Amino acid sequence: MEKLLHINASPHIKSKISTKIIMYLVILALMPTTIYGVIHFGPRALFIVLVSVASAVLSELIFELLMKKEVTIKDGSAALTGLLIGLNMPVGILWWIPVIGSVFAIIVIKQLFGGLGQNFMNPALGARCFLVISFTKYMTDFSYNGINSPTPLSLVKSGESVNTMNMFLGNTQGTIGEISTICILIGALILIAFGIIDLKIPGAYLVTFTLFIIVFGCLAQGREIEVNYICAHLCGGGLMLGAWFMATDYVTSPITPLGKIIFGALCGLLTGLFRLFGPASVTEGVSYSIIIANLLVPIIEKFTIPKPFGITKKEGDKKDE
Repeated sequence: MEKLLHINASPHIKSKISTKIIMYLVILALMPTTIYGVIHFGPRALFIVLVSVASAVLSELIFELLMKKEVTIKDGSAALTGLLIGLNMPVGILWWIPVIGSVFAIIVIKQLFGGLGQNFMNPALGARCFLVISFTKYMTDFSYNGINSPTPLSLVKSGESVNTMNMFLGNTQGTIGEISTICILIGALILIAFGIIDLKIPGAYLVTFTLFIIVFGCLAQGREIEVNYICAHLCGGGLMLGAWFMATDYVTSPITPLGKIIFGALCGLLTGLFRLFGPASVTEGVSYSIIIANLLVPIIEKFTIPKPFGITKKEGDKKDE
């Protein structure tokens, strides 16, 4: 009978979906917007994406070999980070800038803090903010093949009207992976269908941001609530890509249901503040908003973690019988 007992460490109920499967499903979900970006911008976009992915994977491989750690490049996390960095690049960017971004994301933000599961902020977003601060001129230049036109979001911020249908479909300027809202939503549906994410974080993010735009972008300025204006903000910049693919990162977002809602609402609030009240040079705000919220995750979880049943009182707190 003793041989029939197999005792293992908890948890005793484990999900059949591994970290590796999750990473590759997210990469699959990013394929619609990646393919569209390559079709829209041409071979240069594919080159930037491939350079970003290769740099991230090689950075992780070399670091783990030098540190004599287990090589983990097969889990897909480094490839996903590189893909997200590439999708957040303007197509005309100098090729070595996303290389620096990928190395920074993998080495500084991920590996130096213990590897996958230990990073304190989303590596791809941390790298993007680092690149924006270090190479502002190149990261905000969306000209390509001699065509230099402002992004729809910059036009919205300057008070001009834009074609939101073009923004929804992806016939605009911007980074490689952010321009087509419909392609991003197709990817989001893939994530939801496979149970990789739920609606708590992106839902709270988008609802809070929309309310913020209505209150402070329309009502507070004495203007009517314009659907076109609100849709332009929702489809513009990296809001959709950030809400569905970056704010939902398992490692850097809360694990509690209420914490996820608070986290998403905080991202929406901060994005609205950056967009409406930030300096003229800051038309986006998504990257900074998410990484600031990432830093507050420990506090959010501290106050939203459910109280366990059956806690034993301290000896000094017990009543004398």
